[in-house]
Amino acid sequence: MLADLLSESYAAEFDECWERERTATPVRAFAVRLHATGCSLRETQAILCSLGVERSHQAIWHWVHRLADSVPDPPTAQPSRVAVDETAVRINGNRSWMYAAIDLDTKLILDVALFGRRGTDPAAAFLHGLAEKHDLSDAEFLVDGAGYLTALHQLGLSGHLDYVDRNHIEKWFHTLKMRVDRFHNSWVGSRASVREWLEKFVHYYNTQRPHQSLNGQTPVEVLN
Repeated sequence: MLADLLSESYAAEFDECWERERTATPVRAFAVRLHATGCSLRETQAILCSLGVERSHQAIWHWVHRLADSVPDPPTAQPSRVAVDETAVRINGNRSWMYAAIDLDTKLILDVALFGRRGTDPAAAFLHGLAEKHDLSDAEFLVDGAGYLTALHQLGLSGHLDYVDRNHIEKWFHTLKMRVDRFHNSWVGSRASVREWLEKFVHYYNTQRPHQSLNGQTPVEVLN
């Protein structure tokens, strides 16, 4: 049972970042996964201890940040339909805005970014960054207004208002916030730590989390 749980958390592509570590790789990967689901460092330490693995919370902190440095960008995609939206989050009590885009056909999260405010300028900046990472030549953006149509026009991208299919990105925000209770109130830590956590969560969502709507496949498996 424990061996199965640890093997499910193990991603072989990160072997290089675990070199010269004395703790078995599946254990470290499992600890990082626990932290990504919202457990604090000390809670993760306690769970490992209950499984017979005694490590300090400082060691777990190093595992988390070493893996964060090794998480690759989402694979390059050529989506035909992209849903874009933003949601409010609080970091140390201050409101920030999280922008995200999802490929509606593969359910691949294409990008996530944080901004200090919402509106046309942040939307344009997010879409510009998205265009640098993916081939959007055939993409149709599904948006809810909020400055997106103006931003799309400025960048020469195509899009229209949609309040049905675009809900997929809102469902993703809900999934993300359910995984981390801190997003319901206020994230305690730097904006950089939020970005690191988001990168890990997007990688997990795209490459390891099976989707019922994709017949049990991950978005990356469908993309490939």
